[in-house]
Amino acid sequence: MGCAIDLSFSLLSRVSFSPRRFSCDADAGAFLHHIADGLSPPRAQMDPAEERREMKRQKEYYNMVGYVCDSEYGIPRKCPCGSTIIDEVRGKEDYDTLPGKRFFTCKNYEDDGLHYRHPWVFGVQEEIERLTARVEEAEQVIKLVANLNKQIETMEEHVQILSVKVADLEKVCFE
Repeated sequence: MGCAIDLSFSLLSRVSFSPRRFSCDADAGAFLHHIADGLSPPRAQMDPAEERREMKRQKEYYNMVGYVCDSEYGIPRKCPCGSTIIDEVRGKEDYDTLPGKRFFTCKNYEDDGLHYRHPWVFGVQEEIERLTARVEEAEQVIKLVANLNKQIETMEEHVQILSVKVADLEKVCFE
């Protein structure tokens, strides 16, 4: 019916499992070896310095992908690679549920996560949200300017009254 796997935890190495009984067509070791090959080069053949360099490259790549994802907001002006953004319209000959869909796409687009290919609708919607927030901020500033103008007028009147009082006191004191 199914595969019966009996694996025991190896005390010598806390990470590896040693297969005892595996009653399928495939071998458990070969299966684990295929997984390890897909993830990274074999550890026994890799130089520690090269492994550190590879880990740094992978970390830089993942950081850059994160930066690109974080910067994808609104209508892009330039791709993080430095290339220009073009307006791409998906043709009707492409199989898609939305033929004619538009994208903001990097001129040198590759599907590696480091270039923009942002749906036009999302970009415009995010840009409208950003501009709406700026308009609301501008409205608040305009309201504050009106209040500040009123405060300035009352302060000027108060300064005028105090100037008259100072002039009266000078006449009384120095005459």
